[in-house]
Amino acid sequence: MARPVWTGVLTFGLVTLPVGLYTATEDHTVHFHQLQRGTSDRIRNKRVNERTGKEVDTDKIVKGYELEEGEYVVVEPQELEEISPGRSKVIDLAGFVDLHQVEPVYFGRTYYVGPRGKEYGKVYELMRAALDRSDKAGIATLTMRGKEYLTALRAQPGVLVLHTLHWSDEVRDPADVVPELPQLGAKSDSKELRTAEQLIDALTIDWDPGDYHDTYEERVKRLVAAKREGEEVVGEPEPPESTNVIDLMEVLSRSVEQSRSRGRGGGRGKQDTDREETSGEGSASRSKTSRGKETAGRSKTSRGKETAGRSKTPRGKETAGRSKTPRGKETAGRREVSRGKETAGGKEAARGKSARRRGSSEDLAALSKAELYERATAADVPGRSKMTRDQLVEALARPGAAA
Repeated sequence: MARPVWTGVLTFGLVTLPVGLYTATEDHTVHFHQLQRGTSDRIRNKRVNERTGKEVDTDKIVKGYELEEGEYVVVEPQELEEISPGRSKVIDLAGFVDLHQVEPVYFGRTYYVGPRGKEYGKVYELMRAALDRSDKAGIATLTMRGKEYLTALRAQPGVLVLHTLHWSDEVRDPADVVPELPQLGAKSDSKELRTAEQLIDALTIDWDPGDYHDTYEERVKRLVAAKREGEEVVGEPEPPESTNVIDLMEVLSRSVEQSRSRGRGGGRGKQDTDREETSGEGSASRSKTSRGKETAGRSKTSRGKETAGRSKTPRGKETAGRSKTPRGKETAGRREVSRGKETAGGKEAARGKSARRRGSSEDLAALSKAELYERATAADVPGRSKMTRDQLVEALARPGAAA
């Protein structure tokens, strides 16, 4: 079991919850050692005195803030801790914001937040469920390892998550660092824009992080294995050439057609497959209920009697008997009976659907946003990733959406 990297309390109004922070991610980067060329001798870094050239022990190293060249103010770790008493052990939620208002560029590292004891499980889950239902994030400051962080506390299914955020003056203005950015007022050709949107729609998929992995790490490992066996190392292909602006419309159109042809050829994404499965289940259900009963009913009534009549009556008399009954009247009679049954059945079905819809809305209101999003994904609700919790409830309660 992992050890917390920080322990303290999380305050929410008058509620105080002892918590610990746990690292949520891990680094799989392939690491290399530095060696002297032609040998297996490791290269080591040492802390040495710049003036004497002698190595200095860690316990004799202190922090110094440079005022002028060669002039420093020495600051001890205890002194840094004393100027922020109590703050290094408290996550005080000062307010709550809609999570989508925080631009991704502000996010830093991510930590799981866990209760410091089973007796705090009820308070922990209450806070997690409240954040989940409100679809908001709590904003707080945190001092950890001698540095103050701006943080956002949000809910994930089953766990609270804390994101460190960059301060506003740490985020660069893109206009200051990215040359030749187009003006926001410049309008693209409407036909090109629509084609680009079609390409995005054609390539839209559901987010599943398990579908992606670090291919560079795999190539590095293959390189090491190949060199170990004395095999030839084959380089990666060159990147494609940049798109000619003059041919932009043609390239976009061909991209859309290519993505659509992949879908028709069996290379469809999970979203299309789910949509067909849902449609197929609906069709099968309808055929089993209405059509199935209708077919079964006919076979038991008209066809059954007709078959029995045929066996007792010679074919000639049967034909004559049919000719006595005008076909128009027979057809009209069947239509009246069928319409009467269909109207009555339609009213009952409509009342049933209305009752189920009301019950479905009540059931959906009791679900968390994560549970609602799972159902919206299964029902292929468009635009679900940008919906709030109330919008997800409304979309799933509509006719045709899976409850």
